[in-house]
Amino acid sequence: MGWIELGNCGEAKLELSKVSPALAEHPDVLEVRWMILSTERNWTAALDVAQTMVRIDPDRPYGWLHQAYALRRIPNGSVQAAWEALHPTADRFPGEPTIPYNLACYACQMGQPDEARQWLLRACRAGEKQKVKEMALADTDLETLWREIQEW
Repeated sequence: MGWIELGNCGEAKLELSKVSPALAEHPDVLEVRWMILSTERNWTAALDVAQTMVRIDPDRPYGWLHQAYALRRIPNGSVQAAWEALHPTADRFPGEPTIPYNLACYACQMGQPDEARQWLLRACRAGEKQKVKEMALADTDLETLWREIQEW
């Protein structure tokens, strides 16, 4: 992860190649692999890794989040595909604010500001309201709600 944070995916890949085959599909290893692929914007491969994460450990929310994120960005991907993949997980992970936050982004991008507002409020309840507000005000996906969010 340190190499990724430094922007050096080559070194991160080199370190990851040293992981034993027995651990190659460990959720933590897959998380690092997904981070590398997303940094490289290799969304098709990132989607494959995210789907493996969901299959291996469906109780971790980040596999679901990564899958939706990649579905939006793969060739011929869409916000609608991301929404459809992530929406069913909202009640499964009620304490994870990133899920309703991302659903708010998707709803806003699909022209559903009322729906987006409800998801964003849910994200505020699940996480730190001030942190969610700051993220939302910097997120162009939510631009149509910025004036309203500023008043929260």
